[in-house]
Amino acid sequence: MPHVRLPLTFAQRSSIVAIVALAAGCQSYTPAPLNLVAHEESVQHRVDQFEPIDAFVHRLQADGQHLELIFDPTDGISLAEGEVLALFYNADLRLARIEAGAARAQADTAGLWEDPVFGFDVADVLSPDGQPFEWGVGLSLTLPISGRIDIERDLADAQWASQVRTLINAEWTIRADVRRAWAQWSAALERHAVEEQTLRGMVKLDGIVASMLEMESVNRVERRLFAIALSGREADVIEARLAVLHTREALLELMGLPASAAPLLQHAIPTEVSTVESDITQRLIDSNTALAVHFAAYDVAEQALRLEIRKQYPDIVIGPGYSTQFNDHRVMFGISVPISVLNANRAGIAKARSDRGLARAAAETTFTALTRQLSTAMDTLEIARHRVGHHEATIVPMMQAQRRDLDRLAELGEIDVFVLLETLERDAKARAHVIELRLARSLADTDVWLLLGPDAPLPPAPVITGPVELSSTEGDA
Repeated sequence: MPHVRLPLTFAQRSSIVAIVALAAGCQSYTPAPLNLVAHEESVQHRVDQFEPIDAFVHRLQADGQHLELIFDPTDGISLAEGEVLALFYNADLRLARIEAGAARAQADTAGLWEDPVFGFDVADVLSPDGQPFEWGVGLSLTLPISGRIDIERDLADAQWASQVRTLINAEWTIRADVRRAWAQWSAALERHAVEEQTLRGMVKLDGIVASMLEMESVNRVERRLFAIALSGREADVIEARLAVLHTREALLELMGLPASAAPLLQHAIPTEVSTVESDITQRLIDSNTALAVHFAAYDVAEQALRLEIRKQYPDIVIGPGYSTQFNDHRVMFGISVPISVLNANRAGIAKARSDRGLARAAAETTFTALTRQLSTAMDTLEIARHRVGHHEATIVPMMQAQRRDLDRLAELGEIDVFVLLETLERDAKARAHVIELRLARSLADTDVWLLLGPDAPLPPAPVITGPVELSSTEGDA
């Protein structure tokens, strides 16, 4: 078959140049393989490198969050520092920020015109008297005269705002989780200290009981009963130590820190921070972060309904072109306008209306539930305060007086070993109960603090695509 070389006209060359130019504007793919070993190394070095945290705190302060923190790992990690560490390193928050980054990217690129469509046709005329070939080029372009693009931008902005509210709620919840975990770990440490102190006292008494057995001041049955009590207390110390390990692990996981950071933690059951206002209903509406997520979701549903309704109105598609046929040169122009008569996007509008109704119901039922939860949490906090005050004002002073009286009797040589043992155990139980009551008060206060929300609207933490990792392999995170 002979090779036929077809000459390129100016229009053909222009078309080829246009195609190449459009292709050059496309983005290219760059692989970014996983490197879990490097990631784990960066996690292990988080304790040694706090410079990214300092920069993070400065960015929080610049965004209106009043934090007076200077991270110095040599003096330990306080609760306030632990909250910021959780905001920076918590794994769930990292994923939430990546999702928010995707919504931001969609918002930045929403409302763009549809790409024009380029077409090229060529035909070979087979009749004997026909020309060698005929060809034509065309370009169709959609003109968004319906205003749909503006609503698409509004919808994308609403979706981005919804992701921001979701992220803020996640951050506020993580801070509450850190407070709870810090309180539970600190209470476990204090319980362990009480158990160890009680055990030391019982070990001291055990020596006295052994001497009294030799002097036949106690019999073997009494000696065995004391040994059983001592063995039980040793088991209690082991259980208390396990509780410390478990609660500490949970706290470190929330903050995204390795086990090597444990010695830096400064234990303290968090004090009360919630401020209850008279109009709690308005406070919930204005500040509750979970309710704000539903407000944003309702706005998304509203914008989605606007868009579906606007889709009833047509956009115009124009298609200019150029062709040659039988040595005739033609300039063409086409236009198409859909007529919304049979379909009119009824299904899309019906679905959007239903989604808006669902979003409204979700916001209303959530508000009702939050109101009930806040009322219960406030009552629980008040009861917890009363219980702590009553125990510290009555039981603790009586146990202290009992110990002083027994110390005076011991100085006079009047020792009743089993009365001392009973006093030690009751004292340990009373002190452990005080710890439990203080823990319950702290947890109830955190529940109220979580439900009331921030005193002022909080911006999301300024790390949108995930916290800055110390490993250079995670630059695309």
